Amino acid sequence: MSQWFDTIVTQFGQLPWDAIGQQLTYNPESPMIFSSGIFLWLFAGFIIVYAMLHRHLAARLIFVTAFSYYFYYKSSGLYFFLLALVTCSDWLIAQRMHRTVSQTGRKWLVALSLLIDLGLLGYFKYTNFFGHIFAQMTGGHFSDLSIFLPVGISFFTFQSLSYTIDVYRRKIRPLDSLLDYAFYVSFFPQLVAGPIVRASDFIPQIRRPLRVTRTMVGTGLWFIICGLFKKAVISDYISVNFVERVFADPSLYSGLENLLGVYGYALQIYCDFSGYSDMAIGIALLMGFHFNINFNSPYKSASITEFWRRWHISLSSWLRDYLYISLGGNRKGRVRQYLNLFITMLLGGLWHGASWNFVAWGSLHGVALMLHKMWMQLTGQKTGVPHRRKWVQVLCVVATFHFACLCWIFFRNREFSGSMTMLNQIFTNFHPELLWQLLTGYWQVMLLMVLGFVLHFVPDRVEARCKRAFVSLPMVCYVLVLVVMVVIIIQVKSSDIQPFIYFQF
Repeated sequence: MSQWFDTIVTQFGQLPWDAIGQQLTYNPESPMIFSSGIFLWLFAGFIIVYAMLHRHLAARLIFVTAFSYYFYYKSSGLYFFLLALVTCSDWLIAQRMHRTVSQTGRKWLVALSLLIDLGLLGYFKYTNFFGHIFAQMTGGHFSDLSIFLPVGISFFTFQSLSYTIDVYRRKIRPLDSLLDYAFYVSFFPQLVAGPIVRASDFIPQIRRPLRVTRTMVGTGLWFIICGLFKKAVISDYISVNFVERVFADPSLYSGLENLLGVYGYALQIYCDFSGYSDMAIGIALLMGFHFNINFNSPYKSASITEFWRRWHISLSSWLRDYLYISLGGNRKGRVRQYLNLFITMLLGGLWHGASWNFVAWGSLHGVALMLHKMWMQLTGQKTGVPHRRKWVQVLCVVATFHFACLCWIFFRNREFSGSMTMLNQIFTNFHPELLWQLLTGYWQVMLLMVLGFVLHFVPDRVEARCKRAFVSLPMVCYVLVLVVMVVIIIQVKSSDIQPFIYFQF
């Protein structure tokens, strides 16, 4: 017996503990993402324990919250304390607000929540940007501070703010349990890159009896597989092998290559972000929670207004409900409505990042929304499309897509000069004769781009039929499809894990 025990201890000591420790601790060069191998292994263990706790609500809430904080630690290191700070402060403020009768007192409390949440966001995201602006205005000099932007801070601060604002507006009652609120804010499927989940949608699900049906499992795996394909196959491949090269120095490429690079980025950012959202929705479903859809084939839009009803729906609806309506919405005349639209999109651009490129991106969308609203009011059209003829609809979709692509140029480039260089190349140095050379030299990239856009424009009824067919398969087929997807990802992935684009926001 003693010899057997000594053998076990020896073998245990020979395990590669250093390598295991490196995988389990924070690595700024390799943050945890859904498509990484370490997450898949951790989630497999997580879901087993989660299922074992299905009859123990308090233990399950503690376990998921602890895992969520660990997930955030693997994404941002010790900055998880900011998540705890926002959680505790907004929970306490909402509690006090609920007990405060005076409207003035309630206003001061919601202002305090705004100050804490937006103050943290402002410091980590905008200090250097506004520091340079102030220095230029005063003729001084400003040196960038070494400030690390915690992953997902824009998402969890907006999510927590929606809770305190809804309590202030008396739309929801505050939670009595800090654990419940911590569970809501830190829920790991949507913690670092959305979707921004409303308290009114999520909180009622927390204490429901855990029930995961076979349909929910099939639907969840469908979303996860679709998200993995979008992110790890299409987005990462066309990014590493074409898009990044063009945007790194647009002057080295012809206008045709720049235009195809813009088309590639339009597909890349959609597949990257909607792929993450799909995986978040799927993982939540496997845990018994329902999220609203965050992307609805946005490039099918026939107007810029429709585009923002289909793109990043959780953010656009958040900006509408908590910023646009707070500014007055459409209640104070047409001129004020147009101004409110512009301000909302300008601040929406700044939400994405602290640079003049994002200001330009938000401003372009703001002006487009203003003009489209004017057109709708002048023509009396509810959709903004004057005819229902098919060719007119197609032209509107093409025009909207190309306007979105124009805006993506400013969104993607780090410097404003890079955006102007790219536009100059497209309009003055096009060289269409290079098309065949591009198609043959980058045939894998072009094939994936065509596949990505074809899948994007597949009719909704066809997509729904495919999903129903997948969900109806036997459980063993789910596993086989997932294994095939992992094999495909291994074959096409680059040497380094490509972080999700929206991690930087």
